[in-house]
Amino acid sequence: MELGSPGAAPGGVSVSAVLPAGGSGERLGGATPKQFCAVQGRPLVSYAVRAMERISWISDVIVVVSPENTETMKTIIEKYGHKKVTVVKGGITRHRSIFNGLKVFAENEFSSHLLQKPEVVIIHDAVRPFVEEDIVAKVVMAAKEHGAAGAIRPLVSTVIASAADGCLDHSLERARYRASEMPQAFLFDTIYEAYQQCTDYDLDYGTECLHLVLKYCKTNAKLVEGTADLWKVTYKRDLYAADSIIKDNLSQQVCVITNVKETLAQVGFLLPESLKSQIKVEAISQSLSKNDSHLQNIISGQCYNFVCVNDKRCAIQEIQELVDMLEKSNIPLLYPVVLISVYCLIALGHLVLHFHLMEVPHYVLEIPEWKKSRSRRFKVCPLSWFLTGLFCGICKLKHQLDYCIWTKGKINITEEIGSTEVHLDISENNSFSIGMEDLTMIKKFARETKKKNILVYGLLIQCKDPLLLQETVNSAAALIMALIKDRNPELIGQLLVA
Repeated sequence: MELGSPGAAPGGVSVSAVLPAGGSGERLGGATPKQFCAVQGRPLVSYAVRAMERISWISDVIVVVSPENTETMKTIIEKYGHKKVTVVKGGITRHRSIFNGLKVFAENEFSSHLLQKPEVVIIHDAVRPFVEEDIVAKVVMAAKEHGAAGAIRPLVSTVIASAADGCLDHSLERARYRASEMPQAFLFDTIYEAYQQCTDYDLDYGTECLHLVLKYCKTNAKLVEGTADLWKVTYKRDLYAADSIIKDNLSQQVCVITNVKETLAQVGFLLPESLKSQIKVEAISQSLSKNDSHLQNIISGQCYNFVCVNDKRCAIQEIQELVDMLEKSNIPLLYPVVLISVYCLIALGHLVLHFHLMEVPHYVLEIPEWKKSRSRRFKVCPLSWFLTGLFCGICKLKHQLDYCIWTKGKINITEEIGSTEVHLDISENNSFSIGMEDLTMIKKFARETKKKNILVYGLLIQCKDPLLLQETVNSAAALIMALIKDRNPELIGQLLVA
């Protein structure tokens, strides 16, 4: 998806591209021309420019727009960091706009400086965003040999001709005909000569560049079988289709980053395993600060989905570090990045204690005070008070947890003759809770990162029974995949529960 590394063009020829983008989008409907309609937050024309720009052996990309949209196009180029792009004012028809784009290489009046004339020039619609380098190279090679070449596709529907009375006159044998697609490529001198000789009628009503070089230069174009993704965005439904394709392309890989904490590492192992059946997974099991180089390699490999399994106390800090790294990489300029912060509340086990009631008449207990570091002494008789204090002591002794763990513990008391059975559900992170203040902070952070084209979501993995942890993680994986595939900006800052 990024600019390619320097390389030689097919056949060793110099190559440039012209992208006509001056249409009004009448068939699409609406006030915005289709080439400027947003798909995943980015104008359609930007995708077509990037498709050509990332091919290292294409020297210049000429975008031809209507005069009233010149500044809009320049703003797009600046915002999305496009390189080697020149904006040219178009004419009143498609052919006149393409001719203006070609003149940049031959006539000073159409550019502040004359660009180096290429041996081969590619012509490609600005509303065909999914062209790949392979088909571009094939068309360029064919143009070098034959003077002109263009991509084609089989006809989907049968073409018929109607008589003057509106009845069927005849139909074409579909197997013999093909649909003309883009990209097309030409020896520059051939296509430029064709346009120079072109009549006003052809300039105003013609639509097929291959036909012009055949008519005016006697050049028979080589037809190259294209791929299914060369279709043109014409109607509003095509925008939805383009959006779906882009989402699918962005949902091929996820990076799972897990904190070193023991319980988090357990989830960090199970979660990637659960995701692997649906998406390619890269897993990092240490803090971000210790994995900058590894993570940078993943980001540079065009990963647009990240899952951070966090401890609540450092969650925002970890996410902010990742946001900073993504910003420096400029990755969010191209497509929205999904960043899912996962919080864990996982039970470690179940402890059963037996006490004889007659042996616990009165006790003096050390019970830590809520949210304070010092302790208070209580002389207690009620058994429930005693058990609460005992639970606190057991937790601190066995798990070295903080002073407020016991307040979230679960105690079930069942009395029998002469004895009491106490069930303690001990959780590694029982102190975890999210209040309104936390939710407000998450939403505020998500709104800020959305401006950077980074979509932040929250996910809570909560499991009180260790035997059900795998099932809970599978549920979390399903939610993660739904967020990645949908990329819904309206859900940012929300906390989902698995």
